[in-house]
Amino acid sequence: MSAAVDPDAVKAYLLDLQRRIVSGLEAFDGMPFRSDAWQRPAGGGGISRLIEDGNFFERGGCNFSHVMGDNLPPSATAGRPELAGASFEAMGVSLVVHPRNPYCPTAHLNVRFFIARKSGLEPVWWFGGGMDLTPYYGFEQDARHFHATCRAALEPFGPDVHARYKAWCDRYFLLKHRNEPRGIGGVFYDDLNEGGFQRCFALTQSVGDDFLDAYLPIVTRRRDMPYGERERDFQAYRRGRYVEFNLVWDRGTLFGLQSGGRTESILMSLPPIVKWRYDWQPEPGSAEARLYTDFLIEKDWV
Repeated sequence: MSAAVDPDAVKAYLLDLQRRIVSGLEAFDGMPFRSDAWQRPAGGGGISRLIEDGNFFERGGCNFSHVMGDNLPPSATAGRPELAGASFEAMGVSLVVHPRNPYCPTAHLNVRFFIARKSGLEPVWWFGGGMDLTPYYGFEQDARHFHATCRAALEPFGPDVHARYKAWCDRYFLLKHRNEPRGIGGVFYDDLNEGGFQRCFALTQSVGDDFLDAYLPIVTRRRDMPYGERERDFQAYRRGRYVEFNLVWDRGTLFGLQSGGRTESILMSLPPIVKWRYDWQPEPGSAEARLYTDFLIEKDWV
């Protein structure tokens, strides 16, 4: 492996990122996150940080994991079939927060690093990650702020990087079985090794470091908006889409389960209260209908 590739530096960054994000979310909510260290029998482990029934967050988690094994799971080799059977080392931070107030959006962040080793081949490494926003009631000001922060995070890495990663996010966070976006997107990338280790690491750091700036101003604006049973009911219905995506399509969830990760940590992304209905449609002209017509669409917000 090239001496320029430094997994220890990535691990140190990820642990510090988890610490900084949890500290920021704790300060916002006013309640502490639970800390739960775990070991994986097949190799590695992690630290799960979780809040439930907080003052603001109904549920939220920020996980660090560092796992290794003798065979890459199918979810990690889907785009790299030549690495089937390779040993691997994977580390990352994954976050999902579900506010109680329906006017406050759910948010997701993930940054990760992989190394695969196979006899006869040079070690292969790559980064992946991104962040995205899932509102239940749409506000143009919030959407523009989130996407502008994502763009600023990626601007130093090339004039076309943000546009490519935004489009990738729109494609990835799509419930293909419904042809429906999960939310309003953000940025997403995977299999990143172009430009060398230092560039890819710096890009990943920029995404991770900008999450709180992208999210906290939005929930600061919305946290005291009054709501009733109608809004909570619609929030629970839309959370069903979040569950569907995470359990059917999300590569991170599939990798965690296929690699023998800790189930409690992997599924902490699921909301605590959720509903499904048969063939439900929002009332035309309502705020709920506007989420579909004005926000759950591919759009250049900035």
